[in-house]
Amino acid sequence: MIGLTTICSVNVTTRASLKLALSWCVNMVNNQTDRIDDIVSACDASPSTTRVFKQKGLQNCHQLHIGITMALIAITHNLCFMSSLSAAVVALLSSAVLAVVEDLDQTFKDTRMNDIWLVDFYAPWCGYCKKLEPVWADVGAELKASGSPVRVGKMDATAYSGMSSEFGVRGYPTIKLLKGELAYNYKGPRTKDDIVEFTNRVSGPAVRPLPSKQMFEHMLKRHDVLFVYVGGESPLKEKYIDVATELIVYTYFFSASEEALPESMALPEIPSVAVFKDGSYFTYDEYEDGSLSSWINKERFQGYLQIDGFTLYELGETGKLVAIAVIDDKDPSDECIRLKSLIQMVAKDYRQHFNRDFQFGHMDGSDYINSLIMGEVKVPSVIILNTSNEQYFLPDGPTETLEDLVSFITGVLNGSVQAYGGDGIVQRVKRIAFDARSTIMSVFRSSPVLGCFLFGLPLGVISLMCYGICTADSDPDAGDMELMKREGFTDEEEEEEDDEEQRRTAQLEGPENDEEEEEGEDEEEEEEKAPEQKKTD
Repeated sequence: MIGLTTICSVNVTTRASLKLALSWCVNMVNNQTDRIDDIVSACDASPSTTRVFKQKGLQNCHQLHIGITMALIAITHNLCFMSSLSAAVVALLSSAVLAVVEDLDQTFKDTRMNDIWLVDFYAPWCGYCKKLEPVWADVGAELKASGSPVRVGKMDATAYSGMSSEFGVRGYPTIKLLKGELAYNYKGPRTKDDIVEFTNRVSGPAVRPLPSKQMFEHMLKRHDVLFVYVGGESPLKEKYIDVATELIVYTYFFSASEEALPESMALPEIPSVAVFKDGSYFTYDEYEDGSLSSWINKERFQGYLQIDGFTLYELGETGKLVAIAVIDDKDPSDECIRLKSLIQMVAKDYRQHFNRDFQFGHMDGSDYINSLIMGEVKVPSVIILNTSNEQYFLPDGPTETLEDLVSFITGVLNGSVQAYGGDGIVQRVKRIAFDARSTIMSVFRSSPVLGCFLFGLPLGVISLMCYGICTADSDPDAGDMELMKREGFTDEEEEEEDDEEQRRTAQLEGPENDEEEEEGEDEEEEEEKAPEQKKTD
């Protein structure tokens, strides 16, 4: 594929380089022909041998000369044809690769029951979905090459939102294996090997048989945790099959007859369900362990393991408290080694006391723990997490001996050790503030310019708005007066303009108006004098 693509991208400069290189080869052949005579003359051989050697050498050089010349002609005149041909081959191979992953539409709902499907529900704008695209193509190619019956597809969940909702898609990307009426969610790492392993496990039978001791021992070496039903048909086997159908997304389930068990293994009763891990085996007791589903869910991990963010999320589904030794694996000190060994000893020697309630392990570094508790945990140290309600427990003093660690775990179990954190309202508000602060700091660390633009521009706009609101005049009349002053329309100016207009009108009307005004004034004076004269009379 890469070679054909390279041929397709050959330009004029590359063609000239090829011509020059082949011309140089032709010159080398010509020079080699001249050198044959020198070699023959330098050799101490008979004339017949010399003649044969020279003829063979010249013949080979002549053939090489003809071949290179024809290659030069072919490349010079047919390079465009080769480019077109290689481009067609690339397109054909690309279409073959794309055919491994099928684009699904609204008809998928009616046709999916006929096959087992592994489907990626994606959104075109999702960055995680784009990152998964090459991995998904590799998954399709791997399953196709291995002869798996599973068909691989992808669906745009934004274009077919109704169908995606029916399958319970809540985020992007969502990977589901659809097997008849059942739909299994994939929650593991988005790598090719992990997705293929999940697909092969879930697409097969829920319970796989172990017909012989050799097969039994082979599976013991292959799996760190192995669940096996031993016995014939029984109500317990029916429960086991139901639980296996539900929890097949996490681990494998097997069944075997009593004859297939190793000779060193002796079960207390038959039929029975046993888990093989940590170099030993443990059987299910309905009276002590409760439901079979709960027991298998808690026993599907080793007693001690290395814990990361994804593993801690899975451990939260078991309902157990998680006791962690926070250490530095890259540069382990004596204290780190000591705390790690103490946790391992408790997990092994105190299994009967703590296995039902605790999971043990160690974590490299404290960054993930610090983000969970919104604080700082020193390295090395011991911490116990309750992932169901986000509480955590810290020892009151240093953990020097095995007895100190056992006492601390016992105190957590009986409630005498103080719990920190939680999922209350105050803690939720703190979590929102902590997440916001962490997001802002991560943006500024990765790209300071982008951080200034994303957060500085909105803050600047809000600041200008607040400044405008605070400096605005609260008296509306004053604002109107200011507007009127700007436009030149105050009350005094309006009165002066009216008087001026009246004067101009009076001057235009002339003396007639003046006489009328004088007569009007005389009449008013007579009316004022009339009452006085009446009194005199």
